[in-house]
Order: sequence, then structure tokens, then C-alpha cells
Amino acid sequence: MNDWQSRVDAVWTDEALSPEAVIERIDALAAERPAEDAVALFERAGARDSAGVEDEAEQLYRRALEIGLDDERRTRATIQLASTIRNLGKTEEALEMLRVEYEREPHGDLHDAAAAFYALALVSSGMPERAASVALQALAPHLPRYTRSVTGYAREIAEEPR
Repeated sequence: MNDWQSRVDAVWTDEALSPEAVIERIDALAAERPAEDAVALFERAGARDSAGVEDEAEQLYRRALEIGLDDERRTRATIQLASTIRNLGKTEEALEMLRVEYEREPHGDLHDAAAAFYALALVSSGMPERAASVALQALAPHLPRYTRSVTGYAREIAEEPR
């Protein structure tokens, strides 16, 4: 699996490839795995998602999640699926998926990613103040100063009725 994943990662880092070539190469690598391999389905979904073929990506993400992924890929697949379906107009479903992911993943890079996409879904749902609060709370721990102040203000934004 490590050699296979290294080859997949090499496709993702090859900036000379067109989106169509990425799909083609990821599909070829996925064909080396069993048909219902969740990781291969996840990679195929990601290739289509980044190429703008979101309707195909959605189905592949859903199948990969249904089969089961390790924790990191499950989180990534959930974030990516939610972003995809938000773009497809399924904002409420995306919002709920991202809320759950945001609340489940308490810290680290994936929490920040969940926060970013949760904030985007909140904006799409007409809740810009809540979006700002989520984004600022994710940003605050990375500030060299003012972490407490920004966190406090971010919480106030979310609490204030608008």
C-alpha cells in the first residue's frame, strides 16, 4: 500500500498534469486495487472533484465512506464530500456534515480544514456571523498574540442575535 500511495501522491504533486490526466492516472492506479477498495475510491473521487466533475465525485466519496476509511481519510473524505455537495446546491446536508466534523475533530490541521469549509457552508446558508466566528476560532490559536482576545470576540459574534 505504501508504494501504491506514493505513486498516487506523485500524481497529485505533478503540476504539469491536466485535470483529465490526473483522473486518468488515478483511475489507472485505482485499477490495481480491488474494485471496492475505499482508499482507491476516495482517490478517484478527489481526482474528479478537483477536475470539476462533482456529480461523479459525490458518488465515489459516498461509497468510500460507506465502505470505511481510516480516521484521517474519513475526515478528509467528509470535508471534500461536503464541499462538493455544497457546490451542487445541497447546502443543508453539507452544513450538517461539516458541523459534525467540526465538533468531532477538536484540534489539528484537519480541524482547521473542517472549520474553513464549515465557515463556507455557513456563509452559503446565510449565516455569515456564525461563519466568521468559526473561522476566527480556528485562526486564533495560530496568532502570535491576541489568541484569548480573538477567541473571546469570536464567541461573542456567534452569540449575538443579528
